[in-house]
This record gives sequence, structure tokens and C-alpha cells, in this order.
Amino acid sequence: MRFAPEGRWFIVGAWLLVIGLVVAGLPVGAVLAAVLAIWVMWFFRDPERRWGTGDDLILAPADGKVVGIVETDEPAFLGGVAIRISIFMNVFDCHVNRYPVDGTVEYRYYNAGKFLNAAGDKASLDNEQSSVGLATRRGRVLIRQIAGLIARRIVTDHAVGTPVTQTQRLGMIRFGSRVDMFLPRSVTVLVKVGDTTRVGVTPVARWN
Repeated sequence: MRFAPEGRWFIVGAWLLVIGLVVAGLPVGAVLAAVLAIWVMWFFRDPERRWGTGDDLILAPADGKVVGIVETDEPAFLGGVAIRISIFMNVFDCHVNRYPVDGTVEYRYYNAGKFLNAAGDKASLDNEQSSVGLATRRGRVLIRQIAGLIARRIVTDHAVGTPVTQTQRLGMIRFGSRVDMFLPRSVTVLVKVGDTTRVGVTPVARWN
């Protein structure tokens, strides 16, 4: 299994704790720590997902559950009303985010903020977040990584001007979070609230 580099020291620390408890003669504590260590490894997994889909489909940027599909104003990059698809990641989902389309990074913005429940609607405005805007030959797409109650670090990989490809790693959010994707109103949405998505695999919309 491949792991995200952001989890390296968390994984090492978790297993060092297990070893320390074994050496100290605390088997019950060691077992509980081993369960935690296995969960930490699972959390930081980074599965390779490169499925050929064609450029008419927009793929999920995150594992998780669709918690909202609304029309909303997005003045920063799309410059008007857009469709926002919100995907909530719980602590058992893969937290590596991937680009939903081919394009070029034309916009980056980080906003320090609160750590409210990421599933709530206010999180899109108030929580710590990092936004990445892509210019594609079909139109503009904005992906916003949003911190949750216990997330304390958002990682976004690429600078403005970088060409990126669909399913390429975008970054990750540590320990519970949400990803919003803002799309032009002309797309056809292929998911509904309550659906489960797989990053880099599930089609969430189609260009028209």
C-alpha cells in the first residue's frame, strides 16, 4: 500500500508508541495502540487511481459523501453563479485529493479561518480553506479544500502556472474535512446528495 508523505511521521510515531508499550510490559495498551497505528496507516493511504474517462467527464476530487449541490455565487474565479458540489470526508475516507479535470492552475488562495463541522453549510465560508482554480479548454473549475473540526493542515501541491492532469494528486487535508467544487452552470450534474464518491473514479458532472 502506498502512503501520502504527510503521514510518514504520524505512522512512525504510532508504531514507536506500540513498541514502547510492549517494552514497558503493557500488553493491553500495546494492542490499543496497534489498532490506532493501523488506523493511522489507513488514513494516510494514497491509492493509485488513473482511470481513462475522456475529457467530457468531471471526476470526484475526493472520497466521501455528497452533502450538498447548490447554485451559489463564486466571484473569485468563475466570476458569477456556479454549481457547488460539496463532498464530506470522514476519518475513514482517503484524504488525498485529486484533480477532477485536465487544466492549468490559474488561481491559488489560502484563507485562515475557523474549524467548524465541515459537513455544515457555513464551513464553505468560515473554515480554514485553500482554493485552486483550473482553466480548461471547456471552462473554469474551482476546487476548495476545507478544514474540519480536527483538521489542522491543508496541503495543496501546485503553484499558479502548473499544467495538471485529471486524477493527478492535488493535495490532502489531515483528519476530517470537506472539498467543494465549483462548476459552470452549463454542466450536467451526475450525482445527488447522499451519494458516495471515490476520488479520481466517480464522475460527478459532464461538460455539455
